Amino acid sequence: MILQTLDQITTIPEQRFLLPGDYTWEEFEKIEVLMAQSPGLRITYLDGCVELMTLGEQHEIIKTILAILLEAFFFEKGINFIPVGSATRRAKEKGASFEPDESYYIGEKKENPDLAIEVNITSGSIDKLEKYKRFKITEVWFWENNQLSLYRLTNDNYEQITQSELLPELDVSLLASCVLIPSIIEARTVFLKGIRQ
Repeated sequence: MILQTLDQITTIPEQRFLLPGDYTWEEFEKIEVLMAQSPGLRITYLDGCVELMTLGEQHEIIKTILAILLEAFFFEKGINFIPVGSATRRAKEKGASFEPDESYYIGEKKENPDLAIEVNITSGSIDKLEKYKRFKITEVWFWENNQLSLYRLTNDNYEQITQSELLPELDVSLLASCVLIPSIIEARTVFLKGIRQ
């Protein structure tokens, strides 16, 4: 008789930890090397602060559904885009390193993406807009408390906006409500129907 064991699968909710202390860029790079073998762990650096975040299942579900629906909008409206997902943005001279959850060039490739999306299930402690400002990302959208908050870079500062200026035809309320529909097939159907009207 052969005994079989099943690995117990557990899901960990999103968690954020701010490391105590102030770190140089070189110390941050050493921490990155130490954490390189830790899948599902994201590291953010801003002006000496190091934040670690685990990526929970709920976080990944929401960011993926947002991407699916937003990309459906791009295709439906014939908007050329380049998806770059969570590609790391980092520069020692800017004092920042981070990964958005999703990011896009609208139209053609530029120095930095036009749009970045960040899903926050738990509140963080690093100034989220400051890191994006240093890379001059035009719009940043945050998913928090089951809604989208949009920010537009104007005169080197972000201002909250109710409608995307990059995507003026996008019904942001419709997008947010469709993310919350339990069936992704139904969410896509409702979203496409709404943007075709």
